[in-house]
Amino acid sequence: MTFPEHRASHPRLWLRTQLRQRALLGALTALAVAASARPAPAQSTPEGQVTIEQHLDAELPLDLEFRNEAGNTVRLGDFFDGERPVIITPVYYRCPMLCGLELNGLVRSLRTLELSAGEDFQIVTFSIDPTERASLAEQKKKSMLAVYARPGAEAGWHFLTGDEQHVRPLCDALGFQTVYNEETGQYAHAAGIMVATPEGRLARYFYGVEFPPGDLRLALVEASENRIGGLADQVLLYCYLYDPTTGKYGLAIMNLVRAGGILTLTLLAVFVARMLWRERNVHKQTTAAAG
Repeated sequence: MTFPEHRASHPRLWLRTQLRQRALLGALTALAVAASARPAPAQSTPEGQVTIEQHLDAELPLDLEFRNEAGNTVRLGDFFDGERPVIITPVYYRCPMLCGLELNGLVRSLRTLELSAGEDFQIVTFSIDPTERASLAEQKKKSMLAVYARPGAEAGWHFLTGDEQHVRPLCDALGFQTVYNEETGQYAHAAGIMVATPEGRLARYFYGVEFPPGDLRLALVEASENRIGGLADQVLLYCYLYDPTTGKYGLAIMNLVRAGGILTLTLLAVFVARMLWRERNVHKQTTAAAG
């Protein structure tokens, strides 16, 4: 086999040129394929329709009946004592992934708080699946309490199941939409929790499977109408406002401006009062010296 003269005299240059040409040809081919290919049309599925619609300040149907983890019939209103706020978590106990992530995220947040379930607030976890029974609720309660590891929490964290005629109205009141997939036997639903006032009104929503501890604490303090928490919480609530579009607390600029203005006026008043006091003392001393 014979080679052209430029290949024989400059073999490395020839090889680099060939590689560049092949790379360019490959890139052009890929672009042509991408340009000619049509993207698959997006399919609208029932699972894509689920969401959480906020019903802030709405009253919850406290007369609805459920079964607790022991299988006893309870009313939703049994967990609203007029003193402590309530965290509500809609899940289902056989959920393969999302519900577990949500509950674990809640526990991670709660473990960092000084406030405790059972003492400062209540938690109501209920199944959106009317076919689930108390035995599943009991298993889930044991596993979550083991992770939470907070004394007295067993009296403050309740795991409920219920029939369709009670589960559905509660989901509707919360704005929590679900779609059952008969093929998989699973529920499509969004992830989120709600905080309700001690009287049973929806106060705050949190989306996702991770809940910032600071935001959750502020929501509990605010929902309790300052029955729990301390002075520091009140200051934070003044500086931060709840944004329902994000489900988070944001810095309240106008409140900070007002606080800054009040502080400035206070310091100015103190300064003027001090100057007047000094001037009065100097005047008295001058009068005494002249007399």
